[in-house]
Amino acid sequence: MPKTERLDPSRPEYAQPASADVAAFESLARSVRDWAPDLIPGLLRTTAYSRAVSEAYEPAGTDGAAEGRMASRQVRARILDNPAGPRYWVILDEVVVRRPVGGPHAMAEQLRRIAALVRRHRIIAQVLPLSEGAHAGLEGLFKLMTFDDAPPVAYVQAAGTGRLSVDPAVITRCTLTHGLLGTAALSPLASLTLVERAAEEYERYDGHEEHAEHEEHEKHEAVHRL
Repeated sequence: MPKTERLDPSRPEYAQPASADVAAFESLARSVRDWAPDLIPGLLRTTAYSRAVSEAYEPAGTDGAAEGRMASRQVRARILDNPAGPRYWVILDEVVVRRPVGGPHAMAEQLRRIAALVRRHRIIAQVLPLSEGAHAGLEGLFKLMTFDDAPPVAYVQAAGTGRLSVDPAVITRCTLTHGLLGTAALSPLASLTLVERAAEEYERYDGHEEHAEHEEHEKHEAVHRL
């Protein structure tokens, strides 16, 4: 029996946006291709970045629920640390790199994580520059997964909902779009340079903030001593 047979996207439970079990498909995939127009994809997120996203999406959510999702995401991300894991190719809109989710320290850590995976040859990462203007990925986020023993599966998302699909038209569209985005994006080497420079900028800014806070604290202490 093919290992992916139990993960048939046509089954009723996978037709519901809230229960699209993307993680299960990722763990069995031969390759995963992500287009990330707004946020770092789940497989790449650090704990601090995940926490900031969770707090923004659900400001009134419970700490326990948020911590549970972050723990699950960390387990899910381990497939990228496994040399036998899927080949992973992500294209990030430059806005994802520039948006300071969680603050400069969290962003520096997040971008260093991506750069480390690239340098270990575990992932391919490209950045679509803001200067590109209109591009093929404006309709939103998607993920394309291929398997050794099953047809490709696409995951498309918009406005907080997502669906898994094996529709050939959807697969073709996602494949074409990812290819067009890859052509328009910076090369992997130029993208790595951009990501690492952005991380350095966040680190410098974080250091300046810490220095300013320290100086402000010293001023307050001096006033109290008078």
